[in-house]
Amino acid sequence: MNSLLIWIGRIAGLLGLAAVTCAVALRLSGVWHVGGLQIGTLMNAGVAAMVIGAWAYVASIAERGGSGPR
Repeated sequence: MNSLLIWIGRIAGLLGLAAVTCAVALRLSGVWHVGGLQIGTLMNAGVAAMVIGAWAYVASIAERGGSGPR
């Protein structure tokens, strides 16, 4: 399970980073809408994906257990 959470974190983080980078590049080029959606929606989706990735990493750390302060 720990390995699965780490891979979920990696994939979600990379997808989120790609979406945010794409949104910033499109916005800097003057585009406001892509595929019927505003660029801000793409940016929010990218941030949400990165948050999911961070939560997956935190869950994998919590699942290891044992080595933290008590």
